[in-house]
Amino acid sequence: MRYRSTRGGAGVESAASAVVKGIADDGGLFVPDGLPKVPLGMISSMKGMGYAERAYVVMRPFLDELNERELMGCIDRAYSGDAFGGDPAPLSILGDGLAVLELWHGPTCAFKDMALQFLPPLMGVCKGKIGTAVRTLILTATSGDTGKAALEGFRDAEGMEVAVFYPSEGVSAVQRLQMQTQEGSNVHVFGVEGNFDDAQRGVKEIFSDGGIAAEAAAEGWALSSANSINWGRLLPQIAYYFSAYADLLRLGRMGAGDPMNVCVPTGNFGNILAAWYARAMGLPIGRLTCASNMNDVLTEFFATGAYESGRAFHRTMSPSMDILVSSNLERLLYEAAGRDGAAVGSLMKALAEEGRYDASALAAAGAFGPMDAGSADEAETAAAIKGVYDRYGYVMDPHTAVGYAVLGKIAERREADRPDRVGHELLVSTASPLKFAESVHSAIFGPTGAALGWGDLDYVDGLSEGCSIGVPAQFGRLRHAKALHGEVIPKGGMADAVRSIMKGSVRAAR
Repeated sequence: MRYRSTRGGAGVESAASAVVKGIADDGGLFVPDGLPKVPLGMISSMKGMGYAERAYVVMRPFLDELNERELMGCIDRAYSGDAFGGDPAPLSILGDGLAVLELWHGPTCAFKDMALQFLPPLMGVCKGKIGTAVRTLILTATSGDTGKAALEGFRDAEGMEVAVFYPSEGVSAVQRLQMQTQEGSNVHVFGVEGNFDDAQRGVKEIFSDGGIAAEAAAEGWALSSANSINWGRLLPQIAYYFSAYADLLRLGRMGAGDPMNVCVPTGNFGNILAAWYARAMGLPIGRLTCASNMNDVLTEFFATGAYESGRAFHRTMSPSMDILVSSNLERLLYEAAGRDGAAVGSLMKALAEEGRYDASALAAAGAFGPMDAGSADEAETAAAIKGVYDRYGYVMDPHTAVGYAVLGKIAERREADRPDRVGHELLVSTASPLKFAESVHSAIFGPTGAALGWGDLDYVDGLSEGCSIGVPAQFGRLRHAKALHGEVIPKGGMADAVRSIMKGSVRAAR
């Protein structure tokens, strides 16, 4: 399998090269030359497989440079019992037609673990494939969850350093603690004065800066990314949709070939794009629902085809979705435009220079596929958390609750339009509710914690006790962990932070 840029201005790369580089030389994102098809018979046979074997079947065609031992080694290391403590992606059945895909049973209690436990060993193998011995500096912008997952995944990885940039006032208290207390000889964490889009823009500008690239080469470094702009981050996310379908078959909730609708709480568009790819590969997905919080740029885009990033930015209780520039949408645009890299490059140029672009012709032609979109405000999100708990005794984090609230709106419309094609609903749950304990506890029990003067971790204990959910060991360790990374930099200082890492001054200062 070969890979090319969504913007058409870079050469064709091997899978190993695409993973190691992370982003194409022209600033575009790597996409595979084609999407392999998985026959329905093979999907049905996954009922009898474990998660690792399912992941191997899905990812093998995309990584055919790796032999079976190499790929299975990466998969086994990622999804072992040590990392996930059992099934990495279990289902919780809430009703006859609704299942929740829980993707937060990894070491950082967020769905990013599903990819960022796999990417570090994959990158190590891929570096060997292309014969590079230079050190790799992994740059990661995060709205909260990716940062901790990248830090944990790449911690003490040989020949690699990882730098995480997060919005200093735009993550939950637990997310901040998780990053600031991260141990490891090769990890670097910076708060950025701005929002996630500022951090993400800064990382992209570093990649496109020829001067920094030259400095990196002179210092013996290569730059790469752990964000879902890296194909090696996005690919393993495709696998869990096939796994969820196989589990619904195994449980007798559907028959082979029956449609499964998928609702994904969405910020940077990677998780739902993985579902779009799974559908294109033959997984019987009916409709996709792109669920946004008050930062509803994607809702408007799928309604009109117009993308406007220069709009009001809202800080919400679902901070991992507080994003106005969704990077992975570029890959969908590439497919929708008939793989016309020049056309996509023009749209991305308009976004960078004008803060907007117009793809209304693609939207009108139905080129984005069976995509629904909707948004939920803060009151609707809190009501969804409480409503699900009262009805099912199930505790959702705010991001998953956004998905549930939007799904309720969309499902009613679907049933009215085509009751014969409703299908089973799969709601993707992206994080443990304990990562957002204050918001979840307040939604279910009201302002009792505030009245008692609770601190951040008191809400974790209160939610655990009030809803009878266990506290993972990693949360308990946060109470006594030492803060190791407290630096906050201006958004214009990210390039200098990267230079300091490459020159060793950050590490020497510790």
